Amino acid sequence: MSNSNYVEIIYNENNSPFTSYPSILIKHLISKYKISKNSSILELGCGRGEFLNQFIENGLEGHGIDLSNYAIDYCPKAKIHIVDMTKEKTPYKENSFDLVFSKSFVEHFYYPEKIFEEIYRVLKPGGIVITMTPEWEYIYKSFYNDYTHRTPFTKISLRDIHLVSGFKSVQVSSFKQLPILWKPKIYLFLLKLLSFLTRILVPDYFRPKFKWIRFSKELMLLSSAIK
Repeated sequence: MSNSNYVEIIYNENNSPFTSYPSILIKHLISKYKISKNSSILELGCGRGEFLNQFIENGLEGHGIDLSNYAIDYCPKAKIHIVDMTKEKTPYKENSFDLVFSKSFVEHFYYPEKIFEEIYRVLKPGGIVITMTPEWEYIYKSFYNDYTHRTPFTKISLRDIHLVSGFKSVQVSSFKQLPILWKPKIYLFLLKLLSFLTRILVPDYFRPKFKWIRFSKELMLLSSAIK
């Protein structure tokens, strides 16, 4: 069976129902990185298309690539191309996009440096790349539960792969997929402390049962860089 069936089988709507999380995340990223409306975006590994769809809903011109065409029905306003990036380049000219975004994508390659070289090629000068990938330090126990995972990243390795690929102003940080922790609040310190204590004290047995526990333990890396 081809990996092009991966999204439809593992992340179909029955196994992983659509939620409001993509909308909340994309609005957060647009605000954090001051992304302008009418910017052109390419999402690598757009999967079902829910993140790409939210960029479009917020006024961006959306393009996506994936191994499957699963996103076409859910994200009809985007221009979707079927591309195997282990063998092909994206079908775009140099300096095509203001933003290249990927979430849970770059860790699926044996040679991710080729992915970052392609990102650099299609970004416009001054364009931004935003990458989200599991943080190995906090997810090593479950990283290879996904048989398609190939290369784990740390803060250092994710920083260095950007620098070697020619990017500048590289920033990499840990990121918890818990929206309540993203905005300044009077009680934010207490929430962060609670999440920290959850990560170190709550047994892993409870990880798949509660989102607060899972995402307190399974941190992502969030990086940005400029061409």
